[in-house]
Amino acid sequence: MIQGTGSDAGKSTLVAGLCRVLKRRGVRVAPFKPQNMSLNSAVGADGGELGRAQALQAQAAGIEPTSDMNPVLLKPQSERGAQVILHGHPVGALSAREYQDFKRIARNAVLSSYARLAGAYEFILVEGAGSPAEINLRADDIANMGFAEAIDCPVALIADIERGGVFAQLVGTLGLLRPSERARVNGFVINRFRGDPALLDPGLRWLEAHTGKPVFGVLPYLAGLHLDAEDGISREPIERTPAVAVLRVVVPVPPRIANHTDFDPLRQHPQVEFRYAEDARGLGAADLLILPGSKAVRADLAVLRERGWGEYLARHLRYGGKVIGICGGQQMLGESIDDPAGIEGPAGCSAGFGWLELGTVLASEKQLRNVRGRLTIGGAPVRGYEIHMGCSTGMALERPLLALDDGRRDGAISRDGQILGTYVHGVFDEPAACGALLRWAGLEAPIEFDYGQRREQMLDRLADALEHSLALDRLLPTG
Repeated sequence: MIQGTGSDAGKSTLVAGLCRVLKRRGVRVAPFKPQNMSLNSAVGADGGELGRAQALQAQAAGIEPTSDMNPVLLKPQSERGAQVILHGHPVGALSAREYQDFKRIARNAVLSSYARLAGAYEFILVEGAGSPAEINLRADDIANMGFAEAIDCPVALIADIERGGVFAQLVGTLGLLRPSERARVNGFVINRFRGDPALLDPGLRWLEAHTGKPVFGVLPYLAGLHLDAEDGISREPIERTPAVAVLRVVVPVPPRIANHTDFDPLRQHPQVEFRYAEDARGLGAADLLILPGSKAVRADLAVLRERGWGEYLARHLRYGGKVIGICGGQQMLGESIDDPAGIEGPAGCSAGFGWLELGTVLASEKQLRNVRGRLTIGGAPVRGYEIHMGCSTGMALERPLLALDDGRRDGAISRDGQILGTYVHGVFDEPAACGALLRWAGLEAPIEFDYGQRREQMLDRLADALEHSLALDRLLPTG
C-alpha cells in the first residue's frame, strides 16, 4: 500500500507508475483505492463509477477499470456534504458526520471489493487517501492504516520534497501513528526532487538511522509529465512548439467543477492556448468558451453569474465566439434547471443562461454509460462516457451533436451553429473528433493530436523514472 504524508504527495502517480512497471514484468496487477474523494471520475467496464485516477492506473496495468478498484467514492456537493458512491452507484448524499456512521457499511463494501480483486490478480497496489496521521479521521478508518491492518498489508510512505520540510513530514507522520501502524511502514519514497540527489545523502542517512527504515529511492521532478489529475486542477504551464495558428480556449472554474480531465487533450494540443479562469471580469477575448461539468449545477451557475460569466458569455457570442457546454455546462446553457427533490442541494428551480432551447430536471437515478458514436458535424468518431443526474428535453435536442452507436442521439447544436452541448465526457480524446471540434471553433488546419498515445508515452516515461530511481525489488517483492 502506498500512503502519503498528505494530499498530493504523489500517491496516485506512484501507483500508476508501479502498475506499468509490473505490467512490463509480466505480473497481473490491479490498482485499488478503498476510499476516494474526487469530482474526477470514470465509468468502469462493469458500468459503475470510479475515481479517474484508478481508471488511469488500470490503463497503466493494461486492464479494464471496474468499480471494485474504488469501491467508495465521495463526490463533494457542498462544504459539508458529498454524494456517496458505493460499488459504482450512488446511495445518497451524506454530511461528514453522517458518513462517519456510514463507515461500517462502507468497510464491508471495501473488503468485498478487495477480496474479488485479490482472487483475480497476482498483485494489488493499494493507494491511501490524504494522510494516515489525520487523527480526527482515525475511528473506523477504511482509507489508510485501518485498511492496511485489516488485510495485513505492508505500507510505503511517500512525501513531496517540493513542499519543503520533507524529513519533518516523514518523521512527523510516523510519530503520529500507533506502534503497530508504525511497524507496518517498511520504507520511504521521496518525490519531486530537483537537482543533484547526492545533496540529499546526509539527510537520507539520518532518516534511515533515526527511523530504522530504508529509503527506497528519490524520484526526480519530471517536468512535462501530464497525467489525469485525481482531483485538483493542474496550473502547471505546458511547453509547446509555437504553431502558426493558435486557438484561444477559456474554461470557467466553478467551485464544484467535475471531470475537468475532459480538457487535458486541449491543454496539451500544440495549437491551443488554454486557460482556466475563476472570474470573467477583466478577462480578455477567446475563440472558444467551454462550460464544464459540475457536481452542484444550480449552485455553480449562481457563482458563475456572480463572477461575471453571464455578461462575458453574451459578449463572446455577440462577437462571433463559439461555445461548448459539457454535461452540467450544457444544462447551464439551457433555459432552466429544476431540482424538485433537492438532489444536489436545496430543492428549487434556476433559470439557465438561456442560449439553448432545453430544460433540465435533476433525478435521483444517475446515468452511467460508456459510449461510442460519431459527431453529426463531420462524422468523426467519438468515444467517451456519461455521468449525470439530469434529464434534458427541448427543441435544441432535435439538432443533436452526437449519433451514438446504441441508437440514441445526444447533445444539441444551436440554431445559429455557435453553440454545442453534450452529456458525453471525453469528446476531445479521439484525434479526429478533437480536430473537427477545433475546426468548427475556428482553427483552420488543426494538427492531428493523439492524446491517448501521449498518455501511454507519459506512463512509460514515468515507469522508466521509477525503474531508474527506486529500489523496486525491495519496494515490490513479487517473488
